[in-house]
Amino acid sequence: MTLPAGAGNRIVTATYAGTWAGLIVDPAVTGAVGSDTDATGAAAASDAEVGASAPSPAAYLVQDNTEAARAVLLHATAGDRETLVVAASRIDDERATQLRADGFAVVRGDEVEAATTSRPADPGRIWLLTSGSTGRPKQVAHTLDSLTTVGGSQPSRVWLCPYATGAYAWWQVVTMSLAMPGQDVVFVEPSQLDSWPALALKHGVTAASGTPTFWRQALWRAGDVVAQLPLEQITLGGEPVDQAILDRLREVFPTARISWIYASSEAGAAIVVHDGLAGFPEAWLGRETPGRPALSVVDGELVIASPKAAEGMAEGIRTGDRVDIVDGRVLITGRLASDEINVGGSKASAAKVRAVLLDHPAVAWAAVRGRRAPLVGQVVAGEVVLVPGETTTDADLIAWCAERLPDYSVPRRLRVLTEIPIKETLKSDV
Repeated sequence: MTLPAGAGNRIVTATYAGTWAGLIVDPAVTGAVGSDTDATGAAAASDAEVGASAPSPAAYLVQDNTEAARAVLLHATAGDRETLVVAASRIDDERATQLRADGFAVVRGDEVEAATTSRPADPGRIWLLTSGSTGRPKQVAHTLDSLTTVGGSQPSRVWLCPYATGAYAWWQVVTMSLAMPGQDVVFVEPSQLDSWPALALKHGVTAASGTPTFWRQALWRAGDVVAQLPLEQITLGGEPVDQAILDRLREVFPTARISWIYASSEAGAAIVVHDGLAGFPEAWLGRETPGRPALSVVDGELVIASPKAAEGMAEGIRTGDRVDIVDGRVLITGRLASDEINVGGSKASAAKVRAVLLDHPAVAWAAVRGRRAPLVGQVVAGEVVLVPGETTTDADLIAWCAERLPDYSVPRRLRVLTEIPIKETLKSDV
């Protein structure tokens, strides 16, 4: 058995603290295989020992990141497996039945439900489920190679991974840790999302990746603890990244490198920006560089051709994300399907209204959407969370918008929330 280069990296979950290699030999881990280890924790189990009782193709419906990490390690060391790893909460009985019909054994902890259709494994295949933000989640095909996008020499870091198990962003952190020595990981379970700053402080996290909503909620709820973290690298993605959150993070972490990444299950990791500005340079459009994604805009939609895309994708992937080009920057503002609000024939942009709300010094978070209304079809409505201690009213914010937006784009209703809403995906449907 050949262990990945990062097998000696340390990982921390809610139920395990040790190396990747230790997942194979720790008898406390469900289904672990006993083997000899040397002083570095490198396992000496044979391929036959590790994979003898493990089904393939297999869909691992996991309860926590310990189960998920072991399934990933089994895939990485065996080499000939076909694997899907996903949080059990995302798979209902109907979907589990369909997976079995598609040839997957369904694994829940110690329990294995055999596939109802027999087929050979597709060696090395890794399946991901899309987020389902535009409908029922789809399965997309990857390999460890297509999911591993960080290369070269990297400084040693302790990464925080708060993403939903099996999501593309989760795989990005996992594959980096498996492939590169010196990249430790602290996983955050959904039940720990509210308390992750204390967890990160306890384990010495120096790099953290999350959505803008994730960062806004953390700074709003536990800003004093977050500010104590010795962060050297901060990464944002998964939602539109606006200048306000980049500036706020720079204020709290003046010496950290702050990056935002555009990535999806279908397109892979396609855009990485480190200059502290929202969007990416317009000069990147149409640029052809071997081994790098090609970016273009068609009818206001971002289109990507990527060497790290999922298998079977079109050469140019229509992302469904709307972009605006402003002052030489290409700004990704939101989903085309949900951004446009038709107010009596006039087209209001939810993203632009949200940006105006976030420009108000009393607003920590905002979401905007269309609301059905008689006569005009839809009106603009929104939700906001205020900066702690602020007493600004909804009427004040509507007046603020009226000074900066055309009348049809001004929210007709604003609701002030007491908490920043966040889902297991770390998003809030903005």
